[in-house]
Amino acid sequence: MSQEQLIRILIADDHPIVRQGLAALIDRQPDMSIVAQANDGQEAVDLFHQHHPDVALIDLQMPKMDGATAITTIRQTYPNARIIVLSTYDRDECIYQAIRAGAFGYLLKDAEPAELLAAIRAVRAGQKRFSSAVGAKLAERIASPQLSEREQEVIQLLASGKTNQEIGMSLHITESTVKFHVNNLMSKLGASDRVQALLIALRRGIVNL
Repeated sequence: MSQEQLIRILIADDHPIVRQGLAALIDRQPDMSIVAQANDGQEAVDLFHQHHPDVALIDLQMPKMDGATAITTIRQTYPNARIIVLSTYDRDECIYQAIRAGAFGYLLKDAEPAELLAAIRAVRAGQKRFSSAVGAKLAERIASPQLSEREQEVIQLLASGKTNQEIGMSLHITESTVKFHVNNLMSKLGASDRVQALLIALRRGIVNL
């Protein structure tokens, strides 16, 4: 197979063992070649600009720049960039944000090698590929009411332990407005109280402690 026919791949992951394992698997394929490896999000963006890979495998949690931001940044310059998220995170909000950023696929790191290789070939051809678990969570997330930007700010501050009064001061809104947002987000999350709302938000990846 000529160099022009090879699927040229960039790997971005901050764990060297993961990168080396992926590279070893991919380099054994007669139709694939690793052109670059990045250990953080910013380096992934820089190397994409430099090498213009056919497919990029990008982790979500990386230093300097997270995976979703890296995907968004790459696609601002290369709107047709073919990117697969390969992550340990299966929370529906993480999946949704990655797809919204422009990822063509989302696989978990415990995926079978054959599934990953098939996804690379499919994404190179312009197809979308998600593991079955990811697809189910994405469907659930799309069907769920979306929190507004203000509601997301409020629940993040709730997760940090702030009271309604403290949240109001932080966001420069009244305490009654905070209560209004709290009631709205509880309704959207299907929660009966604040504690349950926080637990749901943590499980879905809407907030991080």
